Amino acid sequence: MKLIDLFAGAGGLSCGLEMAGFSPILCNEIVPEYANTYKKNHPDTIVIIEDIRKISQHNFFLHNKIEPESIDLLAGGPPCQGFSVNAPVRTLDDPRNHLFKDFLKMASILKPKAVLIENVPGIVSLGKGTVVEQIYKELELLGYKVAHKILFAGHYGIPQMRFRTVFIAIKKENPNSIKFPEPEYNAKAATNFTGAKELCLEILPLFEWKLKPQVKVEDALSDLPVIEQELMAEEMKYCSSPLTEYQKYLRHGSCKLYNHYCNKLAKINIDRLKHIPQGGSWRDIPFELLPNGLKRARRSDHTKRYGRLNPDGLCSTILTKCDPHWGSFFHPHYDRVISVREAARIQSFPDTYRFFGTLTEQYAQVGNAVPPLLAKQIGITIKKLIKD
Repeated sequence: MKLIDLFAGAGGLSCGLEMAGFSPILCNEIVPEYANTYKKNHPDTIVIIEDIRKISQHNFFLHNKIEPESIDLLAGGPPCQGFSVNAPVRTLDDPRNHLFKDFLKMASILKPKAVLIENVPGIVSLGKGTVVEQIYKELELLGYKVAHKILFAGHYGIPQMRFRTVFIAIKKENPNSIKFPEPEYNAKAATNFTGAKELCLEILPLFEWKLKPQVKVEDALSDLPVIEQELMAEEMKYCSSPLTEYQKYLRHGSCKLYNHYCNKLAKINIDRLKHIPQGGSWRDIPFELLPNGLKRARRSDHTKRYGRLNPDGLCSTILTKCDPHWGSFFHPHYDRVISVREAARIQSFPDTYRFFGTLTEQYAQVGNAVPPLLAKQIGITIKKLIKD
């Protein structure tokens, strides 16, 4: 099944949709470093590095011999910084909040059998719901029926507290009603954002016994070699066989380990870290060692900052910077932050998937990506909708 991936980033969405049986024939990404990682991992895909707002129909489709209605799935995640709860200001005036219009313009030209849009939960409340209403309106005018849900990564075997808003659209003549992948793992996380009650898939206690146990941080990381933050090796050997099913799945076809290096911590953060137990946070740091901002914070504020991961729990959402000031990114056993590969493991990237660029760029590529295992489950659902 033919796939076009817009705002493709380093390729997390394409990676997962490939697992589901889609073949990415073309992608668009504006950042050269991200596009380079995508191309290295998808050598047979046409990669166009350009601002989507400046792409002409001729250059984008006709030059690459792509005909309208020949594509099975148009997928993408327009940049979400303007929607994110982490954004300093969330407003419709942010130009990044209008890039979904360019995505929908491509849908009007391509006329694919199905459309997939993913974004952060914050898109639901932006403009008091007007952004969601506009997405529905535009897609319905193009001849699609639309549905959206907020999916939790933990429900699909990903050891992370990550929520994503997912829109699925299929042609109106398709007799199927739109469905979303059912939870397979008994994972839980607090939801305090708009739309959580109405849009998140709920696991009823009566059916919990039917689900697999949640995949934990330790399930993702326990087989990786011990590293020192001062030493950076581009590649290394595994030090053990896979210890969990999750590791076995992600290591399939991989003979060497890549991107297993991390940011170096300042001495003050190493001093702070020594006081933080597994599952702990800034509250465990002695007052005199706290950053000035946190000295003024209430104990209920900033719950994840300076957190050390609990090996038996889920990781907080992997961000574009695994900076302890913004979340729980300290390794559960060692006095360092998690490596690029460890972040990729928590995102569910296969070990064969390599990241290129500076260390900062690699962390950003991982943090911006859609978890491939989440994309895979969405892709399986869409594929069935199309085939049936």
